[in-house]
Amino acid sequence: MQNNNSSGNDQKFQVRKLEVSDKSKGFIELLQQLSVCDSVSDKEFEERFQELSSLGDDHVICVIEDDQLGKIIATGSVFIEKKFLRNCGKVGHIEDVVVDSNARGLQLGKKIIGFLTEHARSKGCYKVILDCSAENKGFYEKCGFKQKEIQMVKYFI
Repeated sequence: MQNNNSSGNDQKFQVRKLEVSDKSKGFIELLQQLSVCDSVSDKEFEERFQELSSLGDDHVICVIEDDQLGKIIATGSVFIEKKFLRNCGKVGHIEDVVVDSNARGLQLGKKIIGFLTEHARSKGCYKVILDCSAENKGFYEKCGFKQKEIQMVKYFI
């Protein structure tokens, strides 16, 4: 599957919005490569999918499907925060970016980030932000991001 023919990959691997049928194409298993993600029942998936869909362009999950395998091989999401700052500006928050371990090196992460960034820009965001691990810093810098400040977190479970 490792193939550096980027022009062929541009046509072969298209970014699209998540569909409810993507659960059966390994979407949850892909997320499990990123973080803790227990199994999700079909009912739970459909309910969350409908909830997120109702937010329209304020929360978008995109995927890349390998049509030959019928498998989701990359995903990411962006949600739009509406603020009072900056003349009631908007900020895009990129989350949950992951490329299947068998599909890395095909520039799919760059395609996902490009899609999400452009979505945020097209919705009037003045910036788009994300958190990443130290080992992924170089990747995001190649995508045009720069390090700013420090992330803090407090988990409830």
